[in-house]
Amino acid sequence: MIVVVAGVAGSGKTTVGRMLAGRLGWPFADGDSLHPALNVAKMRSGIPLTDEDRWPWLQAIAAWIGDRAASGDSAVVACSALKRSYRALLRTGCPEVRIVLLQVGPATLAARLEGRPGHFFPRALLESQLADLEPPTPDEPILEVPADRPPATVVEDIVARLPIAGHSAA
Repeated sequence: MIVVVAGVAGSGKTTVGRMLAGRLGWPFADGDSLHPALNVAKMRSGIPLTDEDRWPWLQAIAAWIGDRAASGDSAVVACSALKRSYRALLRTGCPEVRIVLLQVGPATLAARLEGRPGHFFPRALLESQLADLEPPTPDEPILEVPADRPPATVVEDIVARLPIAGHSAA
């Protein structure tokens, strides 16, 4: 199984993803590390990414997922996966992909972003991500998890709700 921990900036993707991977004993990748340098420079400058900017990045994450799936390995990756088309790309050809969308209110997101100095994603870009976010529709296989709670609680919720062989919240 490949778990994609998704959500807007500040939702806790990296924190929850790392903790989930540690809990399961699986490797973790932060999708932010796969952004092309131009994307990082744009965001650092306060310029929102476009679909055109995001596609090569999403394709790199999809390739990472495909490599893990092809070798039969389980893993966790953090990726915003804001739009349905992005999530579909990440699942293409990989039935073992499970997407977990972290749900957090805008005020909490803003506070979290203001509390992480030095990160390339400034608080000013939050509105652009919220505008781009396409909530999943009932036909989309997404696990939505409230993430305005302590990360350890969020991780236990995910473990309890995903069909992960040999793991349970208890």
